[in-house]
Amino acid sequence: MTDPWDDAVLDGTGLSATFVRRLVVVPPQQPLPYDPADWRDALVIVDRGKLELECLGGTRQHFGPGAVICLEDLPLRELRSDGEESALLVAISRRATNDQPRSG
Repeated sequence: MTDPWDDAVLDGTGLSATFVRRLVVVPPQQPLPYDPADWRDALVIVDRGKLELECLGGTRQHFGPGAVICLEDLPLRELRSDGEESALLVAISRRATNDQPRSG
C-alpha cells in the first residue's frame, strides 16, 4: 500500500489508544481453525498474500491484498493461505478497558 494513512493503520502508529492491532500469519499448507472469539469486534485487513475462507458447508471465499472483512460470528471452518506465500492479516479492534467491556 502506498497511502501513508494506510501504512500508519497497518503498522499501528496511526491508531488511537482506544484501538489495538494484532497481526495474524496464515502460512501456506497450514489451515487455521476458525474460532469466532479470535475475531470478536475486529475489522480484518488482508495486508499480504491471499486469504481463503472455508465455510461449514464447504464453499470457499477468496480475498486478496487490501480486502477489509469482518470475521466475527461467521459459519466458517477454517482460514487458509490461498497461494504459496503466507497470508498476513491485520486485525484492528477496540481495546478492552476495566470500565467498558468489549462488545460481543
